[in-house]
Amino acid sequence: MDAAAGHQAGPSRLDPIRVGTLVLDDRHHVVLWDPGAEALTGRPAAETLGRPVTDLTGEHRPLLAPADAGSWRETVTLTHRDGRPVPLDVRGTRAADADGTPLLVVLLVEPGPLRAVEQDLATLDGLFTSSPLGIAVFDDSLRYLRVNDALCRLQDTTAEALIGRTVLDVSPTAAGREVHRLQQEVLRSGRAVTDLITAAPDGRGAHSVSFGRLTDAAGRPVGVTCTVMDISERRNALAKVERARQRLALLNDIGTALGDLLDVHRICEVLAHALVPRFGDYAGIALIGQVARGGEPPRAEDLTDVLVLSPVAFAAGRRPPEDDDLPPADAEIRFGADTVFGTVLTSGTPHLARTRADLMADTDRDDPRWHTATALDIHSMLTLPLRARGRVLGVLVISQGPGRRAFEEEDLALAMELAARAGFSLDNARLYAREREGAVMLQRSLLPQTLPELPGIETGHRYVPGSIGAEIGGDWFDVIPLAGGRVAFVIGDVTGHGMRAAATMGQLRTAVRTLAWLDLAPAELLHRVNDLGRHIAQNPGSPVLATCAYAVYDPATGVCTLAKAGHLPPILVRRAGEGDPGPGGAGPDRRPWAAHPLDLPSGAPLGVDGVPFEERRLTIPDGSLLALYTDGLVESRGEDLSAGITRLGDLLAGAAGRAESPVRICEDVIGTLRPDSQDAESDDLALLVARLSRLPEDRVLRRTFPAERHVVRRARQAVREALRAWDLTALSDTAELLVSELVTNAVRHARGPVGLRVVRGGSLLVEVTDPLPDPPRKRPVRLDDEGGRGLPLVAQESRRWGTRYEPGGKTVWFELGYGE
Repeated sequence: MDAAAGHQAGPSRLDPIRVGTLVLDDRHHVVLWDPGAEALTGRPAAETLGRPVTDLTGEHRPLLAPADAGSWRETVTLTHRDGRPVPLDVRGTRAADADGTPLLVVLLVEPGPLRAVEQDLATLDGLFTSSPLGIAVFDDSLRYLRVNDALCRLQDTTAEALIGRTVLDVSPTAAGREVHRLQQEVLRSGRAVTDLITAAPDGRGAHSVSFGRLTDAAGRPVGVTCTVMDISERRNALAKVERARQRLALLNDIGTALGDLLDVHRICEVLAHALVPRFGDYAGIALIGQVARGGEPPRAEDLTDVLVLSPVAFAAGRRPPEDDDLPPADAEIRFGADTVFGTVLTSGTPHLARTRADLMADTDRDDPRWHTATALDIHSMLTLPLRARGRVLGVLVISQGPGRRAFEEEDLALAMELAARAGFSLDNARLYAREREGAVMLQRSLLPQTLPELPGIETGHRYVPGSIGAEIGGDWFDVIPLAGGRVAFVIGDVTGHGMRAAATMGQLRTAVRTLAWLDLAPAELLHRVNDLGRHIAQNPGSPVLATCAYAVYDPATGVCTLAKAGHLPPILVRRAGEGDPGPGGAGPDRRPWAAHPLDLPSGAPLGVDGVPFEERRLTIPDGSLLALYTDGLVESRGEDLSAGITRLGDLLAGAAGRAESPVRICEDVIGTLRPDSQDAESDDLALLVARLSRLPEDRVLRRTFPAERHVVRRARQAVREALRAWDLTALSDTAELLVSELVTNAVRHARGPVGLRVVRGGSLLVEVTDPLPDPPRKRPVRLDDEGGRGLPLVAQESRRWGTRYEPGGKTVWFELGYGE
């Protein structure tokens, strides 16, 4: 097979176009009729040669041939041999034979296909001449075949400099080599490349380049097309849109980051680190000295000629500064009112230094900014005022280092918006701190400032306000000395937060202290406090809801009576191996300590009607710890309260084993369980720890007498001997007299045994107990009355006296002071 046969030409766009040729003499007779004309008209040459052409057109006129035209073009209709008309496009040219005889050469062409080809060519020419896109056609060797004017303008060259050359010839650079490689890939694979972004020849713009493969009718690749579009404006517009989006994102992110912060120094730190490196290489915040210390910010008109700023926060996104490059964090920097900082502070107008020269011109060598800018090689800086509600707070400084573009006016506008938001956040934090300080001061003023020192009792306490906004809580605790050397421990928690909760807490604490002085049993006291809760409520129908635990400890007997109203169980820490809390003595000193949450009747919270309160009496081993606490100490999100109570018990047991003081125990427990109590969103908490010891036996006198008259003398004698042993004979006469009166009354009205107890503590306590539940009554005494003088005498001669009701009867007591 011939090699040429394997490369036969494929179909062409021109193949469907049929063309015929005829030649006319000067009389318009046909002298030449070729096969093409025969195919178009169906007439063989034998029928047309020598005949006038009008026989073919059906018109008695020659083919239009202007006398003065060398060639012409028109449309005629010839008659086919079968009689149908055949419209043809006619193109004529004047000629002459060898003898000089004039001839007319005529081409006959079907008008439809011809016009399609002409339109294609016109379209191609129009595309090359009028398209704003740069267009180039490459042959199969990737040489320029044709380019339009737009491409020449985009490439800043001429068509003569491109035609016949490759891209590598024109641009022997890395970019040129990449384009040539892509052209080869397009020519080989036929996969088009669209929207390839390249740099403009001038380096300031950008072009979008697309490549496609050219093939002939047989599908063989014959070249590559290229279109180039200038997208510099579009890219600049997109860049502006992206910058605007980034600015909005920065505003949103900073607003979100600062929105939940209520600490001035923390806001400054977050703001500085949010700006770096997204907006600048370095950022710093300095506040007016009094603002940094928590004082009131001045108004602009109140600023003096010398301004004091305190650096609060600094962030670096590039080379970290040396310690000597920045003023110390606690330093105070003084500026004159005529300096850049002074002008920004007093006028509220920001300052933009676009270049290093501008920056250096604005400062002098005594200005700390000059040293910092020099050390960090800063070339552009924004100095912005921090203001809010007419008050001056400080300045925000943002700067750029090497390789970063200088700040512009649009950067200044964004920075002012950031500074305005930061100013309001700082002022809100300042106002919050002031309000919170007042709220916490109110809360603390409602709590006991000191706890009493009592024989056999050692106490420690700690209250930590919550960090949920300025909303203070309603936790409280108290230690109340009672008659007979006994002591009451109280802890409670009012539901909710805010001033109302604090006020309610203060009222409840006062109510508990008042009722405690009536020497009520714990269950009875809670019952009465619950009744008072309805009157304490500020709004009718809105009862006070609070939890409370109340315990009374008698160091003379070691008995502790407890009751609670919906509160968490107290924790008793005692030596291991002594059995359940109850009657018993101290265990061996070497045994470890164990914590036991006390299983008390729960009781309903204060404010709930119809639920009785019950109490439990325990005999506490000597030296044990009793801990009362609120839920803020043991409550953790996603965890059961019992887990927190167990952790608290373990910490208390460990502290008891180390013989730590109750004060130290409170510090350690809170430091362990709530180390973030001031930073996180935590509830307020209260902790009260007491070490319960018994009075020595030689400081307590106990006697029991039958209800007979002669025991009065024995009671007096027992008191006399005890006071002599305690070296308190100065009280003997008064004590014997009052004991005689109380024992006489008990013997006269009671039928059971009469108990006498004398305790030497901070004062001298004398108690007389009988089984008669009826209370003694103090009444006016007339001169002729034989009795009724006992209680008035007790009231007159004692420091204080009272009656305590117990399950087996009542106890009348009085106290005498000594050493006063």
